[in-house]
Amino acid sequence: MKYYVYLLKCADESLYVGYTTDLTRRVATHNTGKGAKYTRSRLPVELVYREEFDNEHDAKSREWHLKKLTHKQKLSLIKKI
Repeated sequence: MKYYVYLLKCADESLYVGYTTDLTRRVATHNTGKGAKYTRSRLPVELVYREEFDNEHDAKSREWHLKKLTHKQKLSLIKKI
């Protein structure tokens, strides 16, 4: 099983960080308003960055680290791809 950490750009230009095992399904869930509470009022969302991991621990650890970044640092990360 693969694990993904992802960044979504919300309609208000804010960024949301999350992790999942099914990226396509998770982004669709966010866009139907049934995802995270944060994204529900900021639709639509767009997937702008992702990283893939082989285990849940590494994915959750990376998610935690990404959440600690400033908005500017997250934008810089997105521009590197």
